[in-house]
Amino acid sequence: MRTELPTILACGAWLKNAACLLDAGAPVWSAVHGDLGEPSACRALEASVRDLVRRARRPVVAVAHDLHPDFFSTRLGVALAGEFGVPAIGVQHHHAHIAAVMAEHGVHEAVLGLALDGVGLGTDGTAWGGELLWVDTTAWRRLGSLWPLGLPGGDVAAREPWRMAASALHALGRGGEIGERFAGVVGASAARLVQQLLAGGFNCPSTSSAGRWFDAAAAALGLSVRQAHEAEAAIALEQQARTWIAAHGLPARTGIVDASRIDRLDLRPLLARLLDHGDAAAGVPAEAAWFHVALAEALAGWAGAAARESGARTVCLGGGCFCNAVLTEHVVAGLQRQGLKVLRPQAHTCGDAALALGQAWVAAHQLHAGGRPLSIEVNESLSCA
Repeated sequence: MRTELPTILACGAWLKNAACLLDAGAPVWSAVHGDLGEPSACRALEASVRDLVRRARRPVVAVAHDLHPDFFSTRLGVALAGEFGVPAIGVQHHHAHIAAVMAEHGVHEAVLGLALDGVGLGTDGTAWGGELLWVDTTAWRRLGSLWPLGLPGGDVAAREPWRMAASALHALGRGGEIGERFAGVVGASAARLVQQLLAGGFNCPSTSSAGRWFDAAAAALGLSVRQAHEAEAAIALEQQARTWIAAHGLPARTGIVDASRIDRLDLRPLLARLLDHGDAAAGVPAEAAWFHVALAEALAGWAGAAARESGARTVCLGGGCFCNAVLTEHVVAGLQRQGLKVLRPQAHTCGDAALALGQAWVAAHQLHAGGRPLSIEVNESLSCA
């Protein structure tokens, strides 16, 4: 018989924020407040968490939050922990994504986690977002990440997918093509500036984000230059893939990506084909479908290699990129062909609105294990150059 977990309040992250109270092992949710860049959302979050505490059947013994120190949710969590006289426990963003799936499905054995999203602060201080993790209730470690891309201009690169396509060109050793390819789309001065940023590594932090690889792919195919809404480029790419698959069926699997190296999955061969428009005669929808199937094949192979090495037989899928049904369907199929059990969110979203459940679950197990911080191993060889 399992001991009941302690009562934990979790404050979520930044995007699509929602708080969660883990009360006698059961989640009690706040409303979804939206992005915490809005003062009204911040006020709503504070009101919600105080209401959750009032409704708790037992005293809250810790407050969990994201690692990012600038998030309002983090600052609120730390302040409330001080007010209540309990520990504030930071939980890495992608660890929380996988933990949310484990919490929903009642998993207590070690799993592998594929966490794919736009961004979350890593334990090494860099921007993560395409992560292969090993997680159990008392320890976790980062096994590997997607090949890092530079973010020319910093956060603006997440709003302008053409910059990510330029970054992919640079990562392929083809930075000299940036001006020729993009000057007619964004202007010669903007293209030249991004080329210089990438070449010099100035104002160009790196990220392993799966979301930014989707942006690069969409821009490489001419589907998106600038985004008005989050994930607009990725959604356009998925729609093109759906169009092709509905009319023609699945592209053949490719084996173009070497998925045997667990510490880093190199997706550059995928972008090389898209930048050269692969089968140009078939058109953009065919290339979008090919990208989805080839990416899913690579991800499934990557997790499968880690399963063979680690002995884990369950793979949890978390993070907003799994809102992409085409990607998810083919990753799941690829993992199942290898005899692996696949778990993904059913009652909750795969995105950040469910992140607080994972935060609370991690903190609860940490305290249940005696208050010791969960063991974290960071593979320093993955630091983005």
